[in-house]
Amino acid sequence: MNTSQTAPNAKPALHGVKIKQRKSVQKAQAKHEPEIFRDSFLKPLNAAKPNDYDDLSQKLDVAGNTLDYRKYSDSLFEILIIGGILEPGGVIDEDAERSPFSIFSATDELDDVRKHVEVFNKLIRRYKYLQRSFEETLQNILQYINKWTPEENNKLATAVGFFITSQLASLSVLKTLLKDYLVKDGHSLQFVTATFKAILLDQSMEQLGRALISCGLDSRLIDLFPPNKRDEECLARHFEAEDMKPLVEFHQRNQRNSHKDEILDHMKEMVDNEASPQEFTAYIKGEIKNGLSEQDAIQMTWTAIIDSVDLLNARPDQIEQTVMGYLKEWVSVLETFSNSPKTEIILLQKVQLSCYENAKLTKFYRQIVTLLYKEDVVSDTAIVYWSEKGIKPQGKNVFLKQMEPFIKWLRDNAEDSEESDEE
Repeated sequence: MNTSQTAPNAKPALHGVKIKQRKSVQKAQAKHEPEIFRDSFLKPLNAAKPNDYDDLSQKLDVAGNTLDYRKYSDSLFEILIIGGILEPGGVIDEDAERSPFSIFSATDELDDVRKHVEVFNKLIRRYKYLQRSFEETLQNILQYINKWTPEENNKLATAVGFFITSQLASLSVLKTLLKDYLVKDGHSLQFVTATFKAILLDQSMEQLGRALISCGLDSRLIDLFPPNKRDEECLARHFEAEDMKPLVEFHQRNQRNSHKDEILDHMKEMVDNEASPQEFTAYIKGEIKNGLSEQDAIQMTWTAIIDSVDLLNARPDQIEQTVMGYLKEWVSVLETFSNSPKTEIILLQKVQLSCYENAKLTKFYRQIVTLLYKEDVVSDTAIVYWSEKGIKPQGKNVFLKQMEPFIKWLRDNAEDSEESDEE
């Protein structure tokens, strides 16, 4: 009998072929994988000596050799921040074991929150691939600050401030707090206030200001206030009461600069659209009545005029003629707003910087100043003062050498005038 023959009712089999699981089975198993990771991850956390953060960091470092930190990074950081895995709706499974270490389990002491943040710092520095997922997880958690207690939120906000100053996260994570449902009841305002306080413990207002501008939050601070408190007076009163007057001053200065940018854009549009000098002058006078200083007005006027000169398409031998011809059309506007020695010096400095920054204008500084002098925009006294004390460092030697004959002529004229007065 041939034993190699197949039995009459035997089912066919594919030897050496791996049978794939059904997708429904894979999904069911995958659903529980974060919980499996959590249970494994809690072991080194529980094994660490209480309040010994160096020991904890060491155990987290070692655990990364066996646990898949990359795949479960979101669960990892949720456990380390809020104490458990975040479920849909921003809740934590109450029946599951909570982590002995988390931002939420820290004390209210700043020093303790710092020590907790340092654990994150060591972990992310060791496993650099966690940096991006950390910020993403943090943003996701911030969506649910309305679910946490005020005490938990205060500790988290403080930690976020230290995360930012430690460069573990960027200030842009706070954009999550602009969501209407977080803003309307004051959750966002309370949170950013605590975060800013923590940041200012380690950084200057200038550094915080640059970060706010960089991520676009500088112009949206007011949007973090509930709708019924969304005005400049409420903003100033709130942050001054929180002992953050420098932040108020930054905001007000930034608002003024933003408004000046809008004015300058409108000035350039008027020049480009061939508005008359009279119309241009009337517009500036209106802005001066609304608080624009004469010094700002004359600098912005110069910028609007010189930026409208088409130097890109001008032939090299025609640049002087083009620039001087254009300035002659608009010099009356400059003369209108040059009413003090301080304004004259500021204009000379602004012209200097323009000529320094645009190589095509550099050799025409003397011609421009001469025109301004002849048209009574700047005085001989202002020009001499500029050469002695008011000149900017940018291109200083080049412009002084260029202006030397003209300044000598001005001084000689001044001496002749003094002699004539004595006679």
